[in-house]
Amino acid sequence: MRPNDPYTLDSRALTYLKLGNPDAAITDYDAALGAKPELDSALYGRGLAKRRKGDTEGAERDIAAAKAINAAIADAFADYGVQ
Repeated sequence: MRPNDPYTLDSRALTYLKLGNPDAAITDYDAALGAKPELDSALYGRGLAKRRKGDTEGAERDIAAAKAINAAIADAFADYGVQ
């Protein structure tokens, strides 16, 4: 319904991440962050997707930025079954 909504993109990206498709997840997380750069869940999720692709430096940068916004973001993702 709202294909460019950052929260819609963030949710779809999480689905891709859980399905094991980090490339699609990163694409959607990038789009979500383009609309809302401070979206902590998109930063953290993109960091996890980057880590799965072997981009350790990029992953740590995104994860640190997400934790600076929301110190409990890792716990939220653990509740989703994603670490």
